[in-house]
Amino acid sequence: MPRPPRSKKEIALEKEKIMKMAVELINDEGFEQFNMRKLGKRLGIAAKTIYNYYKNKDELYLTILANGFQELLDQCIIASKKISNPIDQLIAMGKAYIEFGITQSHYYNLMFTWNVPKYNDYANTSLENLARVELNTSLALFERFITIIRKAKPDICDEDASFYVIFFWSVVHGYISGYNNTLLNYMHHDPLSIKERIMETMITHIRKEFFSLEGKS
Repeated sequence: MPRPPRSKKEIALEKEKIMKMAVELINDEGFEQFNMRKLGKRLGIAAKTIYNYYKNKDELYLTILANGFQELLDQCIIASKKISNPIDQLIAMGKAYIEFGITQSHYYNLMFTWNVPKYNDYANTSLENLARVELNTSLALFERFITIIRKAKPDICDEDASFYVIFFWSVVHGYISGYNNTLLNYMHHDPLSIKERIMETMITHIRKEFFSLEGKS
């Protein structure tokens, strides 16, 4: 008797299982060495089974990125949506970002650290639309920070608003990367204990800079 078709929930769970194992494999061996055969071996299934869920490794990879950016965006929104003060919103989002980067380090490495394919690598290919979904989701996170910075200082010009998001990201990304690769262990006895101080110091600096931008357009 043939097996009944899988439910949507079963299919979603299987796809999630494949994605999680793929993230581990890519982090262990690199994107160039990643393939469906190796993934199938880790999953204990035939590689051809994976193709029932994803057309190829690039589709799987782009789906992983899109899901990762959506999860990070959702966590930042949840952390800040009940806060009215924009500076406190930035702090809350920064903490959520750091938490994601540390607790979901394999995803974070793919999203921000490793030299892996980006949107332009898929332009004018059959995967361009999927790559655009990933790009738009990542940019939505950038725009979320831009929006809150403008709430903190409504007259800030576009160039300065973008600069502060880049500055903000550079600081937290540097901290996350240093923590994940254990480099900070050589600089501090407990690098995790200073994450809030890093956030507060950075926000204090940005707050002071806001006041120096009066009249700038």
